Amino acid sequence: MQEFYYPKKIESTAQKYWYENNTFKVTEDLDKEKYYCLSMLPYPSGRLHMGHVRNYTIGDVIARYQRMLGKNVLHPIGWDAFGMPAEGAAVKNNVAPANWTYTNINYMKNQLKLLGLSYDWSREITTCHPDYYRWEQWFFTYLYEKGLVYKKTSPVNWCPQDQTVLANEQVINGCCWRCDTKVEYKEIPQWFLKITAYADQLLYDLDKLENWPEQIKTMQRNWIGRSEGMEITFQILDSEETLVVYTTRHDTFMGVTYIAVATNHPLSLRESISNPDLTDFIQECRNAKVAEVDRATMEKKGVDTGLYVVHPLTNEILPIWVTNFVLMDYGTGAIMAVPGHNQRDFEFARKYNLPIKPIILNIDGSKPDLSIQAMTKKGVLFNSGKFNGLTLQAGLNAIADALISKGVGRYKVNYRLRDWGVSRQRYWGTPIPMITLENGTILPIPKDKLPVVLPENVVMNGFINPLKTDPNWTKTTYNGQPALREIDTFDTFMESSWYYARYTCPNYDCGMLNSAAANYWLPVDQYIGGIEHAVMHLMYFRFYHKLLRDAGFVTSDEPTKRLLCQGMVLADTFYYLNDSGERIWISPENVNVKRDKKGRIVKAIDASGRKIIYAGMSKMSKSKNNGIDPQEMIDKYGADTVRLFIMFSASAEMTLEWQESGVEGISRFLKRVWKLTYEHIQKGPTGILDITILNSKQKALRYEVHKTIAKVTDDIDRRQAFNTAIAAIMELINKLTRSTQKSIQDRAILQEALISVVQMLYPFTPHICFTLWRELGCVGEIDNALWPVVDKTAILEEVKLIVIQVNGKLRGRMIVPVDADETLLYERISKEHLVTKYFEGNKIKKIIYIPDKLINLVLN
Repeated sequence: MQEFYYPKKIESTAQKYWYENNTFKVTEDLDKEKYYCLSMLPYPSGRLHMGHVRNYTIGDVIARYQRMLGKNVLHPIGWDAFGMPAEGAAVKNNVAPANWTYTNINYMKNQLKLLGLSYDWSREITTCHPDYYRWEQWFFTYLYEKGLVYKKTSPVNWCPQDQTVLANEQVINGCCWRCDTKVEYKEIPQWFLKITAYADQLLYDLDKLENWPEQIKTMQRNWIGRSEGMEITFQILDSEETLVVYTTRHDTFMGVTYIAVATNHPLSLRESISNPDLTDFIQECRNAKVAEVDRATMEKKGVDTGLYVVHPLTNEILPIWVTNFVLMDYGTGAIMAVPGHNQRDFEFARKYNLPIKPIILNIDGSKPDLSIQAMTKKGVLFNSGKFNGLTLQAGLNAIADALISKGVGRYKVNYRLRDWGVSRQRYWGTPIPMITLENGTILPIPKDKLPVVLPENVVMNGFINPLKTDPNWTKTTYNGQPALREIDTFDTFMESSWYYARYTCPNYDCGMLNSAAANYWLPVDQYIGGIEHAVMHLMYFRFYHKLLRDAGFVTSDEPTKRLLCQGMVLADTFYYLNDSGERIWISPENVNVKRDKKGRIVKAIDASGRKIIYAGMSKMSKSKNNGIDPQEMIDKYGADTVRLFIMFSASAEMTLEWQESGVEGISRFLKRVWKLTYEHIQKGPTGILDITILNSKQKALRYEVHKTIAKVTDDIDRRQAFNTAIAAIMELINKLTRSTQKSIQDRAILQEALISVVQMLYPFTPHICFTLWRELGCVGEIDNALWPVVDKTAILEEVKLIVIQVNGKLRGRMIVPVDADETLLYERISKEHLVTKYFEGNKIKKIIYIPDKLINLVLN
């Protein structure tokens, strides 16, 4: 064994062995318990960043640990290869998106291999390959035939720069989240999947996901937004028309003072024809589309239509306003405004001098003060005619009965969830497999004509979709009739919604899935990814699984049992101001810093000596130039050091603060493990461990070894507290380093301990453990070794520590036999001078004994 630890040499040796021996390749094995560990599909952006490293290291630790439990582990990887960044890079660098994508995949694949990740590379998936998206197209036509796909003209957020549709969540302050271009509001034809048909299943099946974070399940419930309320019909004054509103608070119906409708409500659009102010307002709102989450804080605006409705219970005349805070795609696009008890309605009413009517008493029975804000708490009704004195539920029931009896109300369940618009006006995506005949008939492309292959050798002219200008591709025939192919492509969430299932049979060419393989591996046992995917990806991911289930491919209801959302990786940020006052961000690698005694940065300069401003820690990003290149860290410290630092520096769910000083500390620890092993091996073979002849010190050391095994096992398996598992191993190494190594049994215990340490560290640092396992003379390769087993006899405690108190104050501690009772404790205490000195002049009034913890002597 070489004396010093050289990461590059041992890491290349281990990786070569794994590659040549297909160590991590798996097939279905009905005689073994399966385990499917999956990290979210990466986008081939060109280079790994530390967020990638964290995600994939967590997954690799779990996968390697589960293999050591004797399970048949599937741990695959692939590429979410379609998407707009490829088009942007193609335009910028004058290359085809396909070439850019494949080049990035090759580069990132080599980077992943340098990390020593235990992937089954034979199952690698690339979503832009026709052999993958062929089945996505096939499934779309299947869903179309089942009535779960439709096309309609729909209002969308349109980015004129990127020439594509944006989700509401991708519109920030009226601008595109990616390029900051002002978003336009357009109506265009789009394809939709009926996810709303599965709304209840998606909601109620969340209760089955016991090992998902509650925060994620809450976010999903809110996104689905199931509400039980009423649709109430108002008669429009001097008209035969009616207007229907939706509300979940019909107990406040007697406090309605106006009606608010969405800008794209049919009534709004019709009235705008003869109302220039309304026309201008609608156009203004279209150009200032904001995400739904921002509606609570934005300025409330509106235009009076001049129309009125009649309150069906009081016959009051109420005005109809078109407003910017009502959504057409929720409920009916019209609401009853109760400004006394809804802050949004209150702000609007104050701005336009509309009546504000209180109808709910304060908790103490007093009338609410509505001079500053609405009173939004629920309570007893007043100022509500015959409904006065009713509590919330009684008010809901009574008012509902009154509305239903008049024929103007009905109970209604609503969802915030909307059908999934899957059309994207982009080139680099899966072609939607539909055609349009000359007579306007829309049909799916026959299954035997699939896949519709996307041409890859194209020239990008700005962001114009090259499919639009390629008649050879768009023109086709159907039963001899001329037809045009759909030039929209799928939302890339389509590819990332079923890849996990295709991993179970990536080379299967007789259908979308091999059900036998899919049902052997699915559901995924552990899924790992960022919390930014908590809503949209995970919702579509769950929806697609239910579609696959109902199509007969899988039998499970949910795609994954357990979910871990890792935190972000933060790094120091630095900048200087140029002559224009603009911030120029400097990479932390190019800054020299001075720190105070607490480790805080107090001074920073660049290589030229220029003073640099420290801006704190923030998420690693290109915009702030604070990304740390994993390649440089691997070259400098080795992959095992980078992996162990990532897993040790913070719990998996928390943000991780990147500090190179911490990386250096981890490197020193691995060198200590290497040195301890080297010195042990240099002393020659060890004898056989005989636990029947161990002395107390030897028993104590062996107790520490097996107590650590128990803790690390629980930390990795149940708690997924990887950082505390590593800390426990570090503590054990400290104790082993200080332990006596004189006798045969001393060395035998150390041999057992070092083998256990190597086994426990293996999921985190597989390369060094691959080497040390061999050097310690263990049989076979560590990749096939089992997880260390706790010797329960070693952790049976023979003694216990008891805290001694006098009048509730700590006065000492005492080690006694594990079976010592209260009487024996008192006898031992009476001989302890440091305790009995407090007895002088006092008598023991009472003895309070808490078994195995403390004894408290109460004196008078």
